[in-house]
Amino acid sequence: MDIHLHNESPFKTIISFHKLIESFEEIALSDVDYRANYAKAILKQIEAFPELRTGIKDYSTIKDNEALIKNLLADLFPTALTNNEIKAITIPFQNLSFNYTERFKKILSNAGSEFDMEIRDFDDHQFYVNNCCLILGVYYKQKIDFNKPFFYDIPDENGVEKHYRILYNADFMEIIPTKNSVHLTQEDIDLLMDNYGDLELWKSKFPKGSWTLKGFGIVSLFDATTESAISNLKSNLLKPDSKAGPTNEIVSNIFKSIFKIPDLQVGFIVYNPEEEKFIRPIKFDTQLQSFLLSKDQEIDCKNAFFGCTFEKLLDNKEPLVISNVKKFIEEGPNKKLGEHLLKQGVQSCVFAPVIKDGHLLGVVELVSPHARDLNTVNATKLELVLPYLTDTIDRYNTDMQHQIEAIIQREYTTIHPSVYWKFRRESQNYFQNSNHTKDYIFKEISFKNVYPLYGQIDIKGSSEHRNETVKRDLKNQLTAILEIFESQDPNTNLVLLEQRKFELESFRDELDFPLKADTEQHIQRYIEEEIHPLLKNTKETEKSEKLEREYFESLDEKTGLFYKERKKFDNAMSIINKKLASVLDKKQIEAQQIYPHYYERFKTDGVEHNLYIGASIAPTKPFDIMYLHNLRLWQLQTLCEMELEHHQLKESLPYELDVTSLILVFSAPLSIRFRMDEKRFDVDGTYNARYEVVKKRIDKSNIKGTKDRITEKEKITIVYSQNSEEAEYLKYIKYLQHKKILEPAIEQFEVEDLQGVSGLRAIRVKVINNTANPAAKKITYQDLLDELN
Repeated sequence: MDIHLHNESPFKTIISFHKLIESFEEIALSDVDYRANYAKAILKQIEAFPELRTGIKDYSTIKDNEALIKNLLADLFPTALTNNEIKAITIPFQNLSFNYTERFKKILSNAGSEFDMEIRDFDDHQFYVNNCCLILGVYYKQKIDFNKPFFYDIPDENGVEKHYRILYNADFMEIIPTKNSVHLTQEDIDLLMDNYGDLELWKSKFPKGSWTLKGFGIVSLFDATTESAISNLKSNLLKPDSKAGPTNEIVSNIFKSIFKIPDLQVGFIVYNPEEEKFIRPIKFDTQLQSFLLSKDQEIDCKNAFFGCTFEKLLDNKEPLVISNVKKFIEEGPNKKLGEHLLKQGVQSCVFAPVIKDGHLLGVVELVSPHARDLNTVNATKLELVLPYLTDTIDRYNTDMQHQIEAIIQREYTTIHPSVYWKFRRESQNYFQNSNHTKDYIFKEISFKNVYPLYGQIDIKGSSEHRNETVKRDLKNQLTAILEIFESQDPNTNLVLLEQRKFELESFRDELDFPLKADTEQHIQRYIEEEIHPLLKNTKETEKSEKLEREYFESLDEKTGLFYKERKKFDNAMSIINKKLASVLDKKQIEAQQIYPHYYERFKTDGVEHNLYIGASIAPTKPFDIMYLHNLRLWQLQTLCEMELEHHQLKESLPYELDVTSLILVFSAPLSIRFRMDEKRFDVDGTYNARYEVVKKRIDKSNIKGTKDRITEKEKITIVYSQNSEEAEYLKYIKYLQHKKILEPAIEQFEVEDLQGVSGLRAIRVKVINNTANPAAKKITYQDLLDELN
């Protein structure tokens, strides 16, 4: 007897033969003497074992009375059919079974003593819900189609996995509610039908052990190996992720089940119609091997290796079947092919063409180490599986380009067009050459000897502005709550209200001082946990009810706080960032015409950008340092335009937010590398890290010997370290002064020493803000909001 029970069930299971015994009692009263005498003999035989009727709870009783139970069940298990039927007594969905037919016993014996018979892909969730559905069907008379096909996967004596479809007979079972069972209404049943995946809901309606399952079931199996194996092959071939696609072992096991050949092996080669060649892509190296070609090999299909043997396959597109390779060598015209197969231990084989719309896509290879295992008769089984193989190979051919694009997006995220070519090349290498049983290690994407350009336009004092709006919203919310308390019914618990009013006023007074890191969270938690429950449970006057309604309508859905001032500030920040970024992006299109270069920008409290230019980014174009100088001038002009854009914009905003602009000059070439973990480029090497250190700290630094920041509103600050850089930018400034873009005054000063970096200097110059057009239509804040959304 095989016993393997699930931990939880809505049933208390009692194995009982009471229904069968009752049928014998009826037969014993019949007029047919031989049937009546037989029934009386059975009933007399079981008199000493009343538990067969009342119920067996100790499963050892079944084993101890195996012969008696077999006699009792003889009518249901005819001796004449015992070697044909695969049948046993069971409890549905449980792995508990006994009283096997001889054929069932043989199947289990061939599987081996260590084999544990379990329903395929059947977990505890499915077990519990299916038992509940059994109750709904039998006791509540609901028409529920819950019995999806169940299978046992059982290996035969040769290790070939066979698949058996499971059928249950529950005629001899009785379902009885206990005192702990929950009576269900039709509404309850409808709710369950709409929530198969909610196991806790099912357990609440059918508590553990709240029903009694009394009796026994009959399980019958039929061999559905071929149908199940084809379905399994189809499922594996249709997996969208190539890494999870069918491996050689999976495919071989499926074909072994279909052909019932334990040593069967499967291979595959691709046909290239343009060159009329068979090829062996590395992609298939560990997924599907080949017995005709070795890895990386390709061969002309008219090659002497195949000889005229493959003419039938190529011209007529019919399978080539060699049932005896040794005989094929002796009689056939292609000794070379036969010897090549024999060296690999192949004694019989089938080479079947994979055809789509009349075009040959490849060849499936089935081989066996035994002569006659494969022949023209069982080769016809390929007709069942070739359509799925055909669709798979066709999909591989047509989707290759799409997959390359997907690889780029998955592994590297959005890539700037200037460096896209290098990511594409590596992705093609992955697609064509990756070993899909191992994690493919992508080569580093790096560019050497490139010149960096960094610039930013930052919203001045954004943190202070944000803190002020937070304080303003919190003060308004606290004031609104205090107004509600003041208007409350006088009969309300005054002691509690007075305490809460004192605490709220204390919080409001605290907001007159600089905001602490946890103040907002602390006040939010206090309001949610202490104030809101109190508001909902106090007596209300008409005035307080109105104030309370207006208060709750003013709360933000996500935060539960007032969000008016912060929303205005966040919108203003978003408008500025969007406008400045659009100017930068538009100007970038022009900049790429100077020389292809890498470009990225980030929106934070402002907009910052990185540019990298060099021969390694555009290897097909000659590079000259002149392009770097052009790009530097472009960058300075673009920041001027962004300053002007902001100047025209800020008058329409609810907050007066000023911006500061900064350029960092770095003349030494460096290397950049794509960081796979962060999906972004970064400088490579310890020495080059100095550049990143300066980038991160420079905008917060001061003029040396003072407490003044190097950046100032409406001015552009250019930070550099070399005299040549100073001379270069003074020329650019002079040119832009001539064009009436920059003011005549130029400030020059030293920058305070940063950690590990000293000797930096800076030039600061103001942008002329006289470009406003009086005749132009004034842009309103609402216009900007509409554009933002």
